[in-house]
Amino acid sequence: MVLIKPHHAMHEAHTQYANTQTHRPTSGYNHCVAVIVSGCGVYNGTDIHEASAVLVHLSRAGAKVRMFAPNADQMYVVNHCQGTPTDEKRNILQESILNESCRVHSWGFSVAKNLSDWAVKNKDCTILPHLGKLIKDFHKAGRPLSMCCISPILAAKIRPGCELTVRQDKECEKWTAGVVKEMGCKHVNKDVEEAHINVKNKLFTTCAFMCNAPIHKVFDGIGIMVKETLKLA
Repeated sequence: MVLIKPHHAMHEAHTQYANTQTHRPTSGYNHCVAVIVSGCGVYNGTDIHEASAVLVHLSRAGAKVRMFAPNADQMYVVNHCQGTPTDEKRNILQESILNESCRVHSWGFSVAKNLSDWAVKNKDCTILPHLGKLIKDFHKAGRPLSMCCISPILAAKIRPGCELTVRQDKECEKWTAGVVKEMGCKHVNKDVEEAHINVKNKLFTTCAFMCNAPIHKVFDGIGIMVKETLKLA
């Protein structure tokens, strides 16, 4: 998730989330961007391909990036080799810093199980209180928000009536798009290399790996999302 905010106001994010690292372009920056990650690995944390794409596009645009992650335990841990849960305990912030050490950051299923409990409650889910407050504060201040993959569900929960995309209805009607509609939001069908712009709410979404797509198309869709977001920053 990408949050655009002036540099002087970044202290609010600092009070709620731990900062993993700052990425500065070598020749100054045009925008200050907060990127929220939530662990490492698609089933335990954030998807490395999606977040790497975000960072590349932000870097190309000359943005200063500050990365944040919640200091909390994961709902559960998945063995990526076997695809099954384990009894292991992992801290989201510690895993995010592990991800940071190799300069890759991502979204992934952790939005549905670590930043919220969507994985088990769907439309009746709750969002981490400090994250919910942060998103509301950004919206109230008129700042753009970008969300890719499954993370638009956070906007659906906090901003009923907003417009977003999580891919095509025919591909995800039951689990995501249909539930988003039940929450009072408008789901817009978009291909993976596209992004939806909800001008009224300054919300920018793209489906990324919510569909089975080649990585270059995911990269292109995220690029459009980032580019359009920065236009309104």
